[in-house]
Amino acid sequence: MFRGLRWRLTLLYLLVATMLVALIGGGAYQLLTYYFQSSTDLALQHVMSYEFRLLSLPLPSELAAADASWYASRERITPTPRQSGSEDEVGESEHISSDDFATEQAFDGQLASVFVMPLTADGELLFRTGPQLPIEPDAEAMKAALTQGRDWRIVRADDGSRVRLLTYRLEVEGGPAVLQLGRKLTDQDRVLSQLLFALLGLSAFSVVLLGAGSWWLAGRSLAPAQRAWERQQTFISNASHELRTPLTLMRASAEVALRELPAADEDGRALLGDVLQETDHMNRLVEDLLLLSRLDAGRLSLEHKAISMPDLLTDVERQMGRVAEERGVKLMATFAPAAGTVLGDFTRLRQVLLILLDNALRHTPRGGEIHIESHQRGRQLQIVVADTGRGIPPEHLPRVFERFYRADSARTAGAGDGGAGLGLSIAQALVQAHHGQISIESRPGKGTRVNLLLPLAG
Repeated sequence: MFRGLRWRLTLLYLLVATMLVALIGGGAYQLLTYYFQSSTDLALQHVMSYEFRLLSLPLPSELAAADASWYASRERITPTPRQSGSEDEVGESEHISSDDFATEQAFDGQLASVFVMPLTADGELLFRTGPQLPIEPDAEAMKAALTQGRDWRIVRADDGSRVRLLTYRLEVEGGPAVLQLGRKLTDQDRVLSQLLFALLGLSAFSVVLLGAGSWWLAGRSLAPAQRAWERQQTFISNASHELRTPLTLMRASAEVALRELPAADEDGRALLGDVLQETDHMNRLVEDLLLLSRLDAGRLSLEHKAISMPDLLTDVERQMGRVAEERGVKLMATFAPAAGTVLGDFTRLRQVLLILLDNALRHTPRGGEIHIESHQRGRQLQIVVADTGRGIPPEHLPRVFERFYRADSARTAGAGDGGAGLGLSIAQALVQAHHGQISIESRPGKGTRVNLLLPLAG
């Protein structure tokens, strides 16, 4: 039990730690990506503003703001330029000479890698600004700029590398024209790829390290609970063994006293009968506690033999049929002779069925009915024990398998526990030990249906 819990805690710790590592690594990657994009866009806008000034065109407000951000984010390499402008220009903007701009390009890789393509309204390249352009003018960007005034986009060059494009519409003599600026992102993509591989490698190493740490932390967290659980199981096991001897002596003494009492002493015989009945109840309770202790510790020895379920169901029906008849309850069984064969412990599976039938008898009034059904469902055998008793209120259903849980309408009593609330707990533990499943459905006043699923042999 604790090993499974330790695995779950380890996975939980590892999941939280992995999410934290992924969040930090992903955040670093996104921050660097954002920095590259914003610096590239700022460089393109700065070069675009310079081209606007060279053409003596009014500087758009967004380019003027970008120009100011450019100078604010970088240490000035050129002397402080003169402020010039006119009422026809959109706001005041800084003026930088060609020599100053060339000096900037020499010292700034962002500017040096920007290429310029002046275009006509038809998309024809007016002249080449360099020996070789990495891409041809982009017609879609040009159309968007002519319509909207400007356009941002990322396109692919012939070699597959990404290129960031900024396109502006120019109002010049002879009609509109287009100025298209771009910058290849090869260096940025290379840095991002290296960062991504480094993060993935670091994450893989971190997952291994965190997995080992999570396993150790889960074990350390569960150690006190495990020690307490082991002490509890040891106490229950020892107490159960120690109680057997005095209970056996008490029963033997009561039987001897009962045999020696005169038949006329009805009161004395009744008292000794009560002693024998309560002693048997205590014996059954001790046996149930010892059984649960062994199941919890995984020390219950189960036989694994092929069991013919029709034979087992017939035997249980015959035994419980007499009890049902005495209580005025009709017990009916419906199952095919070839209902299936399961691999398990005959005695323990019989105990499960007796618990379920005894529970049904306890809560089915005289004149009621109990049905036992079995049929094959794929690779499983389904056994159903249904009754027409008073049912279980909905608030009790989630807790009927808890140990010692008892309520007026909850069916926690079972065969052999005398109403101590251990029957269904034992049934559930035994079914799970056979790799099966058990569930309960109930409607108050309508009855209860217990579904039992066991894997078929083979």
